[in-house]
Amino acid sequence: MPASQQEPGGESADNEAGREHGEIGEAEFHRDSIIGVGEALEQVKTRSARGEAERGSGFGVGRMRVALDATPLAITTGGIARYTRELSQALAEAFPEDDFWLVSDQAFPMPEGGLPNLRRGRSPVRLWERRWWSAGLIAELRRGAIEVFHGTDFAVPYLPVCPTVLTIHDLAPWKLRRWYPEAKRIRRRTPILLRLGLATMVVTPTEAIRREAMAKFRVPGERIVAVPLAAAGVFRPIERRPRPAPYFLHVGVLEPRKNLGVILEAWREVRRRHSVELVLVGRRRKDFPPLGPEPGLVLAGEIEDEPLAALYSHALALLMPSLYEGFGLPVIEAMCCGAPVITSRDPALAEVAGEAGMRLEFTDVPGWIEALSRAATDPGWRAEQRQRSFERAREFSWSRTARRMREVYEEAKRRLGK
Repeated sequence: MPASQQEPGGESADNEAGREHGEIGEAEFHRDSIIGVGEALEQVKTRSARGEAERGSGFGVGRMRVALDATPLAITTGGIARYTRELSQALAEAFPEDDFWLVSDQAFPMPEGGLPNLRRGRSPVRLWERRWWSAGLIAELRRGAIEVFHGTDFAVPYLPVCPTVLTIHDLAPWKLRRWYPEAKRIRRRTPILLRLGLATMVVTPTEAIRREAMAKFRVPGERIVAVPLAAAGVFRPIERRPRPAPYFLHVGVLEPRKNLGVILEAWREVRRRHSVELVLVGRRRKDFPPLGPEPGLVLAGEIEDEPLAALYSHALALLMPSLYEGFGLPVIEAMCCGAPVITSRDPALAEVAGEAGMRLEFTDVPGWIEALSRAATDPGWRAEQRQRSFERAREFSWSRTARRMREVYEEAKRRLGK
C-alpha cells in the first residue's frame, strides 16, 4: 500500500520496538555506548584481517560508501519504509559508481530492481552484535569502511565512528504527544543524539519542519537541510475511471490529526445539493471513532498503488484538512495524477502544494463547503487546477532528491574531515 496511507509517528515507534527494548536516558545512553562500543571495537580489532578480505570481496571500492538504516523496511508498508526504499534505489541509480548498503538488525526485503551497487549488510550473528545501535551497527560500519551512515528514521549510532546524517520526518512525537504515546523512545533518544552532536547533518522533508527542528533542538542552520520527497513512478494519470459517480478523495490514516470532521461536515452539506461521494483511503487508528454506513461515504481501507493512482486521476479534488504534516505525500501523488488539491494552511502542506490548489483554515467549515461546491460544479476551475497540479508535480522527483541527498553526504564528510 502507498506510504501516504500511513502515519510517521506511530510507524517509527513500531520499528523501535524491534530494535532495543526499554526507555533510554542520557546516563543509560552513555553507559550502553561505552560498554557496547568497547565490545564492538575489540571484536573488530581481532578480526581486522578478515574484515579487509570482506571489504575487498563484499563492500567494493566505490567513490563513496554509504550505509542507510533499513529497519523501516522491516514493516513493508508506511511512509518511512517508502522513503527508505525509494531513496536507496534513486541513489543507486543516480550514482552507479558509489556503493550503497542497507543495514539493520531486523529481517527486511530488499527493494526491487536488483541494482548491483545497492546491497544488503550483514545481520547480527553474535550476541554482542545484537546491541545494534551501541555495538553491532558500529562494527558493521567499520567492517565495511562505510564513509557515511544515513539514519532514515530519527536515529544514528551512539558513537561517531563515521559522518552521519539523521532524518527528522516531523515533530509529531513531540508536538502531538497524546496522539503518539508509543513514540516515547524517539522522544527521549533523538534529542540526546542531537545534543551530543552525533548527527553530523540533519535532514528534514520541508523547510517548515527544518525551522521547527532548529527551534526545538537548537540545531545550527548550517547543519540542517530540507530535502523534499517525491511520488513513486506509478503515480501518473490513469484513463480508467474507478467509480461511476463523482467523488472527493482523502488519503491517509484515519486519525485525529487528519481533522476529518471538517471535510465530513462540509461534504454532507454539499451532498444535499450535489450527488457526490467522499472516498476515504487508509486504515483507521484505534483513537479515531468508527464511521458507520452512510450513503455516498466510501471507506476504502488500505489499497495498492495502481488503484490509488486511478482514484487520484478522476477525483474532483484531493482533500487534506490536516492539523499537522511533515510533508504530505498524498499532495504530490495527487498532483502527479492531475488531481486538484484543497488543503489546510498547515505550513508543510502549503510548502509542498506551492501555487497549486486551494488552502483553507483548519476549522473554516463554511470555507470548505464553498470550496467543495466549486470543485463539484465548476469544470473550468477543475481544468485550471489540474494543469497547475501537473506543473507543480514536475518540480519533484526521486532522482532530484537523490542528487540533493548526495550533496548532504559530501557535506557530512567535509565536516568531519573524512
